[in-house]
Amino acid sequence: RWRHLRGDAAAGDAAAGGAAADSEEGGEESKGQAPVNNGGVCGNYRWEQSLGDVTVFVAVPKGTKAKQLNVQIGKKRLVVGVAGAPSGPLVEGELHAAVKLEDSSWSVEDNAKEDNRLVTLTLTKMNGMEWWNRLLVGDAEIDTQKVEPENSKLSDLDGETRQTVEKMMYDQRQKAAGLPTADEQNKQDMLKRFMEQHPEMDFSKAKIC
Repeated sequence: RWRHLRGDAAAGDAAAGGAAADSEEGGEESKGQAPVNNGGVCGNYRWEQSLGDVTVFVAVPKGTKAKQLNVQIGKKRLVVGVAGAPSGPLVEGELHAAVKLEDSSWSVEDNAKEDNRLVTLTLTKMNGMEWWNRLLVGDAEIDTQKVEPENSKLSDLDGETRQTVEKMMYDQRQKAAGLPTADEQNKQDMLKRFMEQHPEMDFSKAKIC
């Protein structure tokens, strides 16, 4: 059974606050744990991601029904737990970045492998051009430079989006190798050509911004 979260999730937004803006830049540094399925494993949940979506898996006791669950998906906040549980929610916190409420959903199904039930949440990223380095603010971060995009799906993208994704992948590889990004290389090439065209000028103090 799928539950779609729309305007009724607005209450979660108010509690989220607005502190996620700087977290969206967290994936730029080559630091963090090696990703597992492009995501990670935390205390009560595991998560994985594609460029456009994040999928979260939360185990709950066997026999738990959908109506017994407390699932709140806010634009920048997530709560998952069994309603009335004395230990509180299994997952609660501020999302790494904003998600699209109208496209986010969840379901609960039997998990015979671990003899429990599994809540599966699909969160659609507001920014579909960013790899998340964590699900919730404060969690251990993964190294987004080790994320492995599904190259087989690049051909499904329109020309402009594909170009953006390929450029992002190239920039990540360049940064990991300590080399200039595409934009930085273009600036260096432009300066080099300008210097060749104007040998009479002194470029000893020139800086690339």
